[in-house]
Amino acid sequence: MSCTALTKGRGLTCDRIQGGIKYVYFGVYDDFNANATTGEIYGTGIIVTSGEVTDIEMGVGTGLKRYATPIGTSSLTETLTGTRETGTIMYAPQLTLVFNQLTKEDQAELEKLGKTKVVVFAQLWQQVSSGIDQIVCLGAANGMYLNSGTEVSGTAWGDQNGYSLTFDGLETKPAPMVAAYSATPFDNGAFTNVSIDID
Repeated sequence: MSCTALTKGRGLTCDRIQGGIKYVYFGVYDDFNANATTGEIYGTGIIVTSGEVTDIEMGVGTGLKRYATPIGTSSLTETLTGTRETGTIMYAPQLTLVFNQLTKEDQAELEKLGKTKVVVFAQLWQQVSSGIDQIVCLGAANGMYLNSGTEVSGTAWGDQNGYSLTFDGLETKPAPMVAAYSATPFDNGAFTNVSIDID
């Protein structure tokens, strides 16, 4: 007897797609309103329906912080690990971000990121059929942590001067995609207090 049933197959899709991350949005884990809405199962005020984030509830005066990444530098990976011996399966999202130029302002934010559990939304260069960018939610249930990274000055003039940061998480379900937005990311009608701080 199977525990679940497969619901669909998968054919070939367009074989021309863009890789990489355009923007990342950090939300402090505790700023999401746990159990604020009907159907909320993650404990973070994030509702996921059929693998898609359909509702986000954040506290008044909170919101997301947007970070731009240089093209062709940052990536996300989710590693699935299952074992027959224990019957367990887990999903380990990992986000690697590169930012150029060392600054005192970034140093201060880096220290704060290192102390904070966050939910991360990664806006990909990949676009969905309607022409808008795909957004992936990392740490929807258990959050993400900044666990490693480097800051480098570079040696030669052409070397990188900046940061490389790695965030890790551990979840029981795959990272959900965020429901399509209309004109700008997170302008979905069901989302509450999801403002974007760009600077």
